[in-house]
Amino acid sequence: MEKSVKVELETGLQSRAASQFVQEANRFTAHLFLEKDKRRVNAKSIMGLMSLAITSGEMVRLIAEGDDEKEALNELTEFVSDT
Repeated sequence: MEKSVKVELETGLQSRAASQFVQEANRFTAHLFLEKDKRRVNAKSIMGLMSLAITSGEMVRLIAEGDDEKEALNELTEFVSDT
């Protein structure tokens, strides 16, 4: 499953928000990825996430593969859309 979402966090996915996103992603057993500008990283990796330098207002694609993929996509979409 995959879903395109707009990052609406004031700080984007930088530092603290990125750390919280990774913690949230690690709650799920599904393989999770985040894609920006055709670069795909493991959504459970803080270094990978930080390398994308995602700012507020940018569109990203969340990709989930596994048993709890639907729940993971819903929760992570809600996280990045939380204003």
